[in-house]
Amino acid sequence: MLDWNDLKYLVAVARHGSTLAAGRALEVDQSTVQRRLTALERHIGRALVQRHTSGYRLTDFGAEMLEAAQQVECAVQAFEQALSVSRRNAAGAIRLTCPEPLVNRLTRSGLLDRFSAQHPGLHVEFVMSDKYIDLRAGGADVALRSGDTDDGVLVGRKVGDSLWAVYASKNYVARHGKPSSVQELSAHPIVAFEESMAAHRASQWLRQVAPDATVVARNDSVLGLLLSVKAGVGIGPLPTALGDSEAELVRVLGPVAELSRDWRLLAMPEIRKTARVSAFFDFMVAEMEALKPVITG
Repeated sequence: MLDWNDLKYLVAVARHGSTLAAGRALEVDQSTVQRRLTALERHIGRALVQRHTSGYRLTDFGAEMLEAAQQVECAVQAFEQALSVSRRNAAGAIRLTCPEPLVNRLTRSGLLDRFSAQHPGLHVEFVMSDKYIDLRAGGADVALRSGDTDDGVLVGRKVGDSLWAVYASKNYVARHGKPSSVQELSAHPIVAFEESMAAHRASQWLRQVAPDATVVARNDSVLGLLLSVKAGVGIGPLPTALGDSEAELVRVLGPVAELSRDWRLLAMPEIRKTARVSAFFDFMVAEMEALKPVITG
């Protein structure tokens, strides 16, 4: 019988263009992707992919079968999410994904204490990440997210503004001075995100305005940026909510208009309608004025 699980390897290779990239997306090694694809082709009796110098391409038959495989993927994800929702409904948990620096600020603000007081049967579980957690796959129930939301699936509303500026430590400024304009950024050592965060708006902006700058530290999180800037090794962009709260730091440029985005509460439509998530949305919207200093500064 066909192993439905093998179809996800076909979909991943079609989506990412290589077995290496597909393996990274599925969190398995490249050889596993190749082995499972070979097993699928052997079972079917026809080739699904062809290897080219630029990567993998679907055969005509593979392209013909791809839509059906994607439908299986969507059905499995829907089943897994429904199962996850059922389990969490029973436990009264709301899994909230947000950047790690916000967890401490949210906790100290008293917002979650007030939510628990109003809804004693519910509690918030944090899923911390500076990268977007896939809500469609059930990685979390609700996202508190800044930036561009272009998936066309999630629903939610704006709850504040995400502002970024460029910061340096006081010791750095005393030793090296500070840029007086964006054009002078290239004359200073820069703290930036690593390649896994290349799509982040701060990474894109630095590549545009300071392509020749010397990057002295790379990080995969906003907290990593903060610690590097505080250490005085260079200057770098940070959210104003985080940078302005650090006594050791100085805002040297900004807020930077190109880095401004909306903060949104987001959820899948079917999750948004559940009683527990609806209660959390209603509470956060009612407490928006208290939330804004937490996320904007």
